[in-house]
Amino acid sequence: MLYYFVYFLMYSYTIKTSIRALHMLQQNLYNENNRYIKWINNNKKTTIINYSIISIFLSILMIFCNKDFINNTILLFIMIVYVLSYFIEKKISSNNQNKTPLVYTSRVKRLIITLSIIYLTPFILFIVFNNNIIFLISIILSSNVFITTYIGLIINIPIEKMVYKHFEKSAKEKLREMKNLKVIGITGSYGKTSSKNILNDILSVKFNTLKTPKNLNTFYGLMITINNHLSKFDEIFIAEMGAYVKGEINGLCDLVNPQYGIVTKIGTAHLESFGSEKNIQEAKMELIEHLPRNGIGILNGDDEKQVSYKLKNKCKIIWIGIENENVDVRAINIKAKGLINTFDVMFKGDKKKYHFETKLLGNHNIYNILSSIALGYELGISIKDLQKAVQKVKQIEHRLELKKVGNFYQIDDAYNSNPIGAKSALDVLSNMDGYKVVVTPGMIELGKKEYDLNKEFGIQISKVADFVILIGKKQTKPIYDGLISMNYSKDKIKILNDVRDSYTFINKLNKKEIYALYENDLPDTYNE
Repeated sequence: MLYYFVYFLMYSYTIKTSIRALHMLQQNLYNENNRYIKWINNNKKTTIINYSIISIFLSILMIFCNKDFINNTILLFIMIVYVLSYFIEKKISSNNQNKTPLVYTSRVKRLIITLSIIYLTPFILFIVFNNNIIFLISIILSSNVFITTYIGLIINIPIEKMVYKHFEKSAKEKLREMKNLKVIGITGSYGKTSSKNILNDILSVKFNTLKTPKNLNTFYGLMITINNHLSKFDEIFIAEMGAYVKGEINGLCDLVNPQYGIVTKIGTAHLESFGSEKNIQEAKMELIEHLPRNGIGILNGDDEKQVSYKLKNKCKIIWIGIENENVDVRAINIKAKGLINTFDVMFKGDKKKYHFETKLLGNHNIYNILSSIALGYELGISIKDLQKAVQKVKQIEHRLELKKVGNFYQIDDAYNSNPIGAKSALDVLSNMDGYKVVVTPGMIELGKKEYDLNKEFGIQISKVADFVILIGKKQTKPIYDGLISMNYSKDKIKILNDVRDSYTFINKLNKKEIYALYENDLPDTYNE
């Protein structure tokens, strides 16, 4: 009877821990580029080395002991271990401030079924054979939930491949049937989602458009959008394309076959997975190389990595820029008037200046707007309509989104920070008239340069911010070092573990007008 109590406690712990394991697996893109394995390795104390492992050693003793009294005593100790393990896991889960909860997608549900079979099979065999070796197998599986979840992922690979092929075939067939559909691909290290949203707002003045929702920029994201949302009434499909390694953009292009392509900015984002800046450059330019001869590519003439790239494709290229005078579409006379940015646009071969206004903050958004103006103009939208469309472009959620929160103005730039984007955000903050606060957990996935780039970020912050709130002591150590290297006052630095506490803290600051830049919002996998 004691065995069944142990199984009850064991599975209670297993279910509780599996939720966190599945959540982290999902956050780490189902172990794409070994992200989940790296996360396990970086969090050994709560994933591999835990109290539940004690039960493995105790159950081994039971194999070599035939006395009921001793076995029953060991079972009681195992029960205690699982009770403790359950409450420790509960505490870990409650301490982790999950911004994005586990989404029970079809893939997650399939994995839950596989894991249920893995966990329940030894239990059924134990009922039949009443063998302590089978009991030990149950203990090993339940005491290593994060590894067992990975095993379940591997077992499901053939199933996921079949599901993928089905969705891929369906998406390709749907696109083939829509012969008049114009497909626009957008990629880059930074600004993909912003550029996509801006382009969608501008092109929708003339066309029925569909964009990939949120940041769904993977194979699955594109296939889901095509299969579930693309309709016969859509004239333009805007596909955001993300990548972690070379070749992924090519694969996405094979799926949707874009006739138009926009490359935003090429930098060091995801340097760790790409391996080198050259690989990043070549990977992002795969979009332009994939365009048909009669296609059109929009490139940034102020981005050295795009200018220096030796393009093999002979398709039409339109260069946009601000600093470079030799581009095809250029923004000049950029001015910030309160919460409005104004600028003039010049087209190559046309001496006239066309005036534009936007509610979007930052020069990097001017680049995104320029790309949309350039492509919109090529697609037959008049200058007058483009001017109206740009004026109506909505603020983009979590991308330099200005809003009032309590007693202060929040500049919400929480999504996916990077060195160039962070610097642009600080430039925006510096133009604000008021008390300036920066709230940040730092930048990630920058490979060997992560410490240096975050330290440089700290140096940049010291020149702008009146007060700094760092989220997570360990993660923000490089930023702290950068601040201190500039003799920034320690009294003006506050370290918090939960970003939500910063709102209360800022609202209590006795300052007349406060602008707080929230720069980056790390995935839940980086909770300290």
